[in-house]
Order: sequence, then C-alpha cells, then structure tokens
Amino acid sequence: MSQEWDYQIRLTISDDYAELARTDPQNTALAPIAAILAKHHAALSNQFDAFVHYVAEAEKQGVERFPLYKWTKATIEDPVKKAKHVKSFTIYVEGEEVYPKAAADALEAALTPFVGGGVVEKLSKHDTNPANNPQAPAHLR
Repeated sequence: MSQEWDYQIRLTISDDYAELARTDPQNTALAPIAAILAKHHAALSNQFDAFVHYVAEAEKQGVERFPLYKWTKATIEDPVKKAKHVKSFTIYVEGEEVYPKAAADALEAALTPFVGGGVVEKLSKHDTNPANNPQAPAHLR
C-alpha cells in the first residue's frame, strides 16, 4: 500500500526583496508573485519569523511541550542560520502548511518562471515523508 504524502513549496527570496516580502508582501514590487499566490489561495510565511514565534510560544507555554524548542532556539540565535532563514519563505495554501501534491505541483509550475528573475532565487518542493526531512540532532532534542 503506497503512502500519500502532503507537500509544501518554499521560496528563497533575494536579499533585495526578502525584507519587503516579510513586511509588505502585497507591495507592487512583488505583485506578479502576489497575484499567483492569490490565484492559488496561498500566502508567504517567513521561516525565520515562524521560528521566532515557535520559540516564544514554547517559552510562554512551557518548553517541555515543544519537542523542537532547543533546535529552533539554536537556529534563531545563530547569525549564519538567521541570514539564511530570513530569506526563506514557506507557502501556505488555504491557511495550511502542507497540502496535496496537485496543489503543490500547480504552485510550482506557476512560480518556476520567476526563479532567477531577480526576486526569487530558488524554489523547492518538500514532502511530509519523515525519511526526506531533517531530524533534530540528538544534543538538541
């Protein structure tokens, strides 16, 4: 029996546009991408900002309830990793972090032409198969 995985599209936005995408994703400079996202009922979510929110929630509610707390906190405190993640965006579809392959494929097809065009540096598609996703190092669990 084969497993149906959900998917997620991620974008790396260039240095010139990453802060704008974080703070004003509807800005006219991002209009072509915003239009595609709107068509697919999708929105950008900055990975660094999501990590900061996760850490804040863990510290508010009790870190023992958040299995990725140590790893996530170490990530946001590392300047090299911060520089990487402030440029990384997850695309949510209809408010969901992961979605069916058909939705991911449609977004990928619509956004691929923008890769290398000045705003989007990289596009990647990820599945929810645990074998394909990094696990927290033992010392950060």
